[in-house]
Amino acid sequence: MTSKHAVTRGWGRRRGLALAAGAAATLMALTGCGASSDAASGTNLNLVGFSILEQPNKQEFADFEKTSAGKDVTFKGSYGASGDQSRAVAAGQKADIVHFSLETDITRLVDSGQVAKDWNTGPTKGIASQSVVVFVVRKGNPKGIKTWADLVKPGVKIITPNPGASGSARWNVLAAWGSVIADGGSEDDAKAYLTKFFGNTVALPGSGREATTAFQSGNGDVLLSYENEAILARQKGADFDYIVPDETLLIENPAAVTTKAKPAAQKFLDFLESKPGQLDYAESGFRPLVDVGSFETKGANDPSNPYPTPAKLLTIEKDFGGWAEAAPKFFDEKTGIVTQIQAATGKQ
Repeated sequence: MTSKHAVTRGWGRRRGLALAAGAAATLMALTGCGASSDAASGTNLNLVGFSILEQPNKQEFADFEKTSAGKDVTFKGSYGASGDQSRAVAAGQKADIVHFSLETDITRLVDSGQVAKDWNTGPTKGIASQSVVVFVVRKGNPKGIKTWADLVKPGVKIITPNPGASGSARWNVLAAWGSVIADGGSEDDAKAYLTKFFGNTVALPGSGREATTAFQSGNGDVLLSYENEAILARQKGADFDYIVPDETLLIENPAAVTTKAKPAAQKFLDFLESKPGQLDYAESGFRPLVDVGSFETKGANDPSNPYPTPAKLLTIEKDFGGWAEAAPKFFDEKTGIVTQIQAATGKQ
């Protein structure tokens, strides 16, 4: 019996209360069994994340549960479009850990008091996974798509998630915009490019995972996607190619524990950002945040060298002023540049 039940043992010392002592002993045994059952069930952590994390996190959960910090910890995952998931938590969905596509989906929860204001002050500045924007094309690349200019040629059918719901879509669109600026173009040039881009878009699914499914179902000539999503799909048997364009954007996915999280949640987040956690992510298609040593990533163009450095790697901080500036400029519901272009092209 555990020490918290030891007080019940004293009842048996009182003379003349044998019946009471027996009853107490029986109650103690039953209560003790209940405590053992609770201990066996352990701590359950609710993780709410964006859709692309669902498969990679299975390995993360399994490996964390093998550690001393993860003993008796189990997980319940909820996955979907990043913005939708963030709004669900803000509305009351249970969450110990949140891992989203965009910083703005975390700051929504900071504003609501559900995530601490200092969430991004750790060693990785709150980032738990990273990738880059790539082009996913049909096997053999029959349309010869290699550059951003190729996407807006007549007859090229683009699939990308909808920026209104999906974090990956916002990374995709900013990568497209940034490619024009990186080549010396003006903002007017970038607006003209995005107008052609949305003109060629034939589907705007709700999430990155839904966009991949639509492409695999035969829709479109090119899918804008996270590199890790393309790699994971190929690991699972998808028969397509992907191209890392010369100009692309570093995708940085933030994670945080909530203010009411169980203590084990921070330990899991620490694991995610550590060498073992980042190695798991690297093997599933994410670019590691820390040095994880030698490894191979099945499904990558070169499994032994899976993450080549693009010629021009843009970042949200350096090239867009951070999400605090980029979000309203491009995605405000009324005045955002992308919002207005989508409305003008009828692609909303």
